[in-house]
Amino acid sequence: MSARPAFLPVWTIAMAATVSAFVLHLAFRGKTVQYGYELGRARQEQSRLREVKRVLELEAASYKTPERVEIVARTLLGMEPPRPDRIVTISESPSAEPLGALTLGAEAPAPASPDEGRR
Repeated sequence: MSARPAFLPVWTIAMAATVSAFVLHLAFRGKTVQYGYELGRARQEQSRLREVKRVLELEAASYKTPERVEIVARTLLGMEPPRPDRIVTISESPSAEPLGALTLGAEAPAPASPDEGRR
C-alpha cells in the first residue's frame, strides 16, 4: 500500500513536466516561424535594394557620357561652343619659363598688423 500514495505526486510532476515541455516547444516553434517570415522579408528587401543600386549605377554611368554632359551644358547651364574669335592658342616655346619658376624666389608680403591677415 505504500507504493500507491507515492504514485499520484510522481505522476502529477511527470504530467506537469510534459505539458511544460510541450508549451515550450510550441513557443520555440512559433518564434522559428516568425523569424522565418522576417528573414524572407529581409531577403526580399535586399533583392529590391540590389535592383535599385543597379539602376542607380546605370544612371550614374549615363551622366558621365559626353553626350549627357553636352546636353546638360546646353540646356541647364545655357552654354554654347566658343566663337572662333574667343579661342586663344598658346604655343609652348623653349625660352618660356614654367609658371612654377616665376614664383619660386618671390615671397608674399607680410601683413602690416595681425588683424590684417585674418580678413
